[in-house]
Amino acid sequence: MIDTKKINQAVANEVINGLSRKNKSLPSWLFYDEEGDKLFQQIMNMPEYYLTDSEYQIFQNYKADILSVFTENSRGFNLIEFGAGDGMKTEVLLKYFTSQKANFTYKPVDISASVLDQLANRMKQSVPDLSIEPINKEYFSALEALNSDRKNPMIVLFMGANIGNFALSEAKDFVRKIAGSLRSQDQLMIGFDLKKNPNMILDAYNDAAGITTAFNMNLLTRLNRELEANFELDKFMHYPYYDPQTGTAKSFIVSKEEQTVSFNTLNESFDFKAWEPIHVEFSQKFDEEMIAELARQAGLSVEKYFYDNKKYFADVVLKKV
Repeated sequence: MIDTKKINQAVANEVINGLSRKNKSLPSWLFYDEEGDKLFQQIMNMPEYYLTDSEYQIFQNYKADILSVFTENSRGFNLIEFGAGDGMKTEVLLKYFTSQKANFTYKPVDISASVLDQLANRMKQSVPDLSIEPINKEYFSALEALNSDRKNPMIVLFMGANIGNFALSEAKDFVRKIAGSLRSQDQLMIGFDLKKNPNMILDAYNDAAGITTAFNMNLLTRLNRELEANFELDKFMHYPYYDPQTGTAKSFIVSKEEQTVSFNTLNESFDFKAWEPIHVEFSQKFDEEMIAELARQAGLSVEKYFYDNKKYFADVVLKKV
């Protein structure tokens, strides 16, 4: 019997379900313990990791144009951001919108109250004139609550290439669900990581300094600590893969030999064949045709593309047809 007081039940469930499958897999959110968070901060500062700088550049270059698009049909709007995180990139827009006396309220949405508290405190310091109303709900519960009582149009932001964490079919469902909550003057802006030189994409998941390898392998260290597993890290390897035809990037942790890993707190063990992979990460890259099709299937039209200087990334404004 598992002692649920001593372990994270969500982690335990994912391990049991994921490692029991014929094709073993673990969700990428398991990367993010305290050490994983630190390593991901390092990843975002790697020379190979182009995403953060690309979207930051878009916001710097086109903040006036973005505001113009957002206020095309209405002077006032609610700016809803899904998964705002630390808000570093969004802050570029918020500072500019506020400096231009735009009539808007920033409403970041996150399931974590502590994340929202940190964001709100930081914004009070950096953008003191900002009207901010954090929403501690699941994304679609937040949209439902906002729809029940609002006068101004909604602009929904889903930035940072987070849409790429979904398989294409899931991404289509996700966007369709958002579209179902939009009205005629509402808009949706999504950040898309674009198809590009395959080697460049692969390098972002397999950097020369080995930070991404450490990030992936830390998942095993976490399971050793939290569930008393006995993964021997030198018997596993990090293997990233990118398919330029589909635009799909995947990362695996691969067993180098036949072995059995035990989890003391779960009273479970799992057998690995030599070179058997655990799928741990998925990232979809897009082209304009794929973006247009994603919009079309959700009943949305593409209003505007904003690209970084090298066209590595696009922030795309969508509107209800």
